[in-house]
Amino acid sequence: MGGAARYLADAAGMENDAVAQLQAAVIAACRELFSSLKEDHPSLNVTLTRLPDRIEVSLSHEGTSSQASGWDGNEVPAGIDRIQHEMQGNLVVTRLTKYINQGAPSR
Repeated sequence: MGGAARYLADAAGMENDAVAQLQAAVIAACRELFSSLKEDHPSLNVTLTRLPDRIEVSLSHEGTSSQASGWDGNEVPAGIDRIQHEMQGNLVVTRLTKYINQGAPSR
């Protein structure tokens, strides 16, 4: 997933430091969520989306809201501008957002 995030960030024209930070944050989120997966629900789905003003990385797995990434909206790692957690049915979804336009909201 880190390579795919890096590709999208490079294609969006982001600077090398920002690209590396995004890649590291995506890898860290995947590792953290992999370690919290349960034996009865061992799958983690990761979707990367390039939008005109941002890159979104959605990580989802079956579980409860308490099984979301340990990051919250106040503890945003370098390389990410926004973190959201939500439940979609029985799926826990963590969405990482990196804005790529100069005038976009930042942390």
